[in-house]
Amino acid sequence: MRSVLNTTFHSLRVRNYRLFTTGQLVKLVGVWMMFTAQDWLVLDLSGNSPAALGAVASLQFVPVLLLTLYAGKLADRFDKRRLLVAANSAFAITAITFAVLVASGHVQLWHVFLFAGLLGIANAVETPVRQSFVSELVELPLLPNALALSAATFNVARIGGPALAGVALALFDTGPVFLIATVLAIAPIFSYTRMRAAELRPAERQAKKDARIMDGLRYVGRRSDLVLPIALMFVVGMIGFNFPVTLAALAKIDFNAGPSTFGLLTTALAVGALGGALAGSARRARPGAYVVIGAALAFSVLEFVVGFAPTFVVAMLLLVPTGFFSIYLAQAANHRVQMGVDPEFRGRVMALYVLVFLGTTPIGASLAGWWGERFGVPSSISGAGVICFVASVAALVWQLRASGERLSLSLRPRPRLRLVAPPAAETEAVEVPMTKIREAA
Repeated sequence: MRSVLNTTFHSLRVRNYRLFTTGQLVKLVGVWMMFTAQDWLVLDLSGNSPAALGAVASLQFVPVLLLTLYAGKLADRFDKRRLLVAANSAFAITAITFAVLVASGHVQLWHVFLFAGLLGIANAVETPVRQSFVSELVELPLLPNALALSAATFNVARIGGPALAGVALALFDTGPVFLIATVLAIAPIFSYTRMRAAELRPAERQAKKDARIMDGLRYVGRRSDLVLPIALMFVVGMIGFNFPVTLAALAKIDFNAGPSTFGLLTTALAVGALGGALAGSARRARPGAYVVIGAALAFSVLEFVVGFAPTFVVAMLLLVPTGFFSIYLAQAANHRVQMGVDPEFRGRVMALYVLVFLGTTPIGASLAGWWGERFGVPSSISGAGVICFVASVAALVWQLRASGERLSLSLRPRPRLRLVAPPAAETEAVEVPMTKIREAA
């Protein structure tokens, strides 16, 4: 047990990373409390409209679509820690202003739309800078563990935030919940300012004329090993990861759940996601393409099944493994990109990853809200699973053709799937269990 714990939490021995993780955990608990209360507030103000939820989610991520690549350019040119302090300060000031408006009782639906866009601007700058900043906190061998713990931190907050928000919404009104959440959002400002700059490992910064966005895009275009995970996450991020829209509507409209019960669906998803994040925390090497594709296939099937859940309890149980593979997929894709990129391009490449993963949310959230409004929320969830499954199969076919490998299924003496190398290769076929496709190279 001691060995497992030392492996799982090894990055926390680094002081700067420990401060980073603590600040993020406190902030994200507040952010998830705010998002949970915001979803409930939107449903109340809009008369239970899934389309209104989709519009809010879209406005939160439109700035990501517009500004993320430029933020990646800034990350490769300037001090990432100072950029993060500025972005988190802007987020905190905006969130406090919004909370005061809600607590005063004068909030209207257009206010929620406005502040969703403003908070999205701060996040559009902060997210790609923070993603690339992790590599400056720890040495490269610790990077997979640090990224996995960052994902675990996110999902611990996603468990605690909605649960606390559900209890608070049952005891108070939405105003006090927003006020509590915004106080927590200030935490990263203090954690970043307390870091020891001498212990950071900054990559060589690019001059203004050298840190061009197009150079980063050309760099990715030349790397097929980066194109596949980024392209796959483009589809899954846009279509499959719309649970902030679908779960709130599913709980209130289809299952007639109250505010304290609604948070349980998000919590169930986050419990599984936490398990997925911890499952990847012991990773030391760059994951292979088949790890990413296998996780995408599993997630797609589970999301499809969630749409057919007959009761609230069944949906909650199904969301646990769905959450596991959602974060295991996102984490494996993130590791494959981060650990395969040259340091001088990391900011721009991670900005592109964030763009396709989060920046496409306005499109996906709007589609999910529109579809749920007309054909029902369950069909919106199942349809997303079908589209993600097709994209995952396409990625598998593309990878097999690019590598020259093929899959061979044998049922005796036990079911197993073999990954067979090209005839010209000298390596033997690799046998893998039916439940897991092992890394090919």
